[in-house]
Amino acid sequence: MLRKIGRLFVIKTRLEAWLVTYAIAVGAVERGRHYLDIYPGWPGWMLAVACTGVVFLAGAKLLDSVKPAADPAVAAGPYRAPIQRRQSIGRSLPTRQQTRRGSASRILHHID
Repeated sequence: MLRKIGRLFVIKTRLEAWLVTYAIAVGAVERGRHYLDIYPGWPGWMLAVACTGVVFLAGAKLLDSVKPAADPAVAAGPYRAPIQRRQSIGRSLPTRQQTRRGSASRILHHID
């Protein structure tokens, strides 16, 4: 029985995430108006902006946590994309050689 009640509080779709974000926004604006009444001037405005700014963070987190519906035009096929490999530069660049001191290049040891 508790699981059935608990499923009511799980956000499963993007529509539900948008509705919860809207509810948070309405509450944040009301709280911001309350701060403007209590703290006149710039402190009230800063608290009101902070309240409404939290809505953007919470809404983004909610929308990121819900998987978007799979679009068949964008969905991946059964095959993997080919691996992009670097082209061979040739032997024009010196290669790093191991020394007794570690992985430092011998070229770096001979430079004065």
